[in-house]
Amino acid sequence: MSQELDPITQAIRIRAPKTLQNEHSSPLYLTSSFTFDEAETMRAAFADENDENIYSRFSNPTVDEFVAKMCALEGCDDGFATSTGMSAIFSTFMGLLKSGDHLLCSSSVFGSTFTIVNKYLPRYGITCTLVPANDKEAWEAAVQPNTKMLYLETPTNPQLEVIDLEWAGQFCKKHNLIFNVDNCFATPLLQRPVDFGADIIVHSATKWIDGQGRVLGGIIVGRKDLIKEIYMFCRNTGPAMSPFNAWVLSKSLETLDVRMERHCANALKIAKTLQSNPNVSWVKYPFLEGHSQFDIAKKQMKAGGGVLCFEIKGGVVAGRKFLDALELLSVTANLGDSRSIASHPASTTHSKLTDEERASVGITPGLIRISAGLEKAEDVINDIVQALEKSLV
Repeated sequence: MSQELDPITQAIRIRAPKTLQNEHSSPLYLTSSFTFDEAETMRAAFADENDENIYSRFSNPTVDEFVAKMCALEGCDDGFATSTGMSAIFSTFMGLLKSGDHLLCSSSVFGSTFTIVNKYLPRYGITCTLVPANDKEAWEAAVQPNTKMLYLETPTNPQLEVIDLEWAGQFCKKHNLIFNVDNCFATPLLQRPVDFGADIIVHSATKWIDGQGRVLGGIIVGRKDLIKEIYMFCRNTGPAMSPFNAWVLSKSLETLDVRMERHCANALKIAKTLQSNPNVSWVKYPFLEGHSQFDIAKKQMKAGGGVLCFEIKGGVVAGRKFLDALELLSVTANLGDSRSIASHPASTTHSKLTDEERASVGITPGLIRISAGLEKAEDVINDIVQALEKSLV
């Protein structure tokens, strides 16, 4: 087209080439391999001299469509889709780091990420230092001669700390580090880390990108040279996204903009209501004026996202009672769904950590995470309020 399209429009209009059937909706390429008309074409494909598809572990037209849409939304050169969000995160570490390298990681990260960097990376000779999310002096002090990458989430899961991406980008440039950002909570609709110097952006596509809790998926986008290294790791180790999941996720991107608008509006309304609840010690949401990084959130995000968290009075016991008392909200290990979800990290996602480890990453005993769905906000609020009342009886 003569005009450059907005990324939101591209997420709707990018598609795999039409077949002879002239279908309007992209077809689903459920195939494990692809055929060649001649030996020379096949040889050239394996030599990376052409873009022919070989095997769906390497590439697939349906998966390629999803990747192209995510690259457009994030403003990146290239990408690779994986089977899950965790396989995406792990692949960025293993594809770009080697034995003897050092990783800087925010201490406020998802429980499985915490386990990877502390338990599994050291087995490969990769060391990691966990740094408090917004302690800039600690970040500087943690840099070593062999430090190769900085990894962070913002907003973080589940504490909703917001890290200044502009500062982090300058920090990585100063120390010549690969800047790796988990943008799952914000989605590219609310912030684009590449605008602040990020080299690699990862998502659990299982969350907001799917939006209805149907399929698993992960996506890595970023600089072409770095994606090539990650691609070769994934191509040989096999964490590929299934074409069916890619088809679902690609279609979901067509409604991501309108869905996030409602998720964010509901989350803000719920957070404001809970601020005055006598059974709640505190509430965190990036766009609440009382949030300690409110100004940073307003600077780099278009809205506060669909997740909020709060501390229920009564600790672990009250947290579990709260989940049991819910009548509308789902109690499940997911977020980003059309249905609102509640979880209690101390007894679930971060339960395998010691008390000291949970404290170090900000997981308090009564922390409740809410993923705001697409229901009427008042119905969600009423359910949360009645469950709070029952949890302290």
